[in-house]
Amino acid sequence: QVQLVESGGGLVHTGGSLRLSCAASGSVFSINHMAWYRQAPGKQRDLVARITSDYGTNYADSVKGRFTISMDIAKKTVYLQMSSLEPDDTAVYTCELHDPISQRDYWGQGTQVTVSS
Repeated sequence: QVQLVESGGGLVHTGGSLRLSCAASGSVFSINHMAWYRQAPGKQRDLVARITSDYGTNYADSVKGRFTISMDIAKKTVYLQMSSLEPDDTAVYTCELHDPISQRDYWGQGTQVTVSS
């Protein structure tokens, strides 16, 4: 069984920064990519950033230049450094891992990020 546990969410003022972490444990055979998604109340879940096993990255247009995704593949941990936060960044942030051996996607429980104006 694979578990993903996020940490680092919280309340921050506009312009502030937060760093999210997501650690995977259990039977992860391999990592194709890890990613962060977010879902605001009443909205669909959207991709924020993704990082592949060869450290290629892609970002949602709304966070480019403000957020940075990184990964320690040996620790099976992905990070999201968020800067210049805006109220529109308020959402539940959830991490995802794709294992190409088991062909499964695994999801964390999510961590709340709230940006006050």
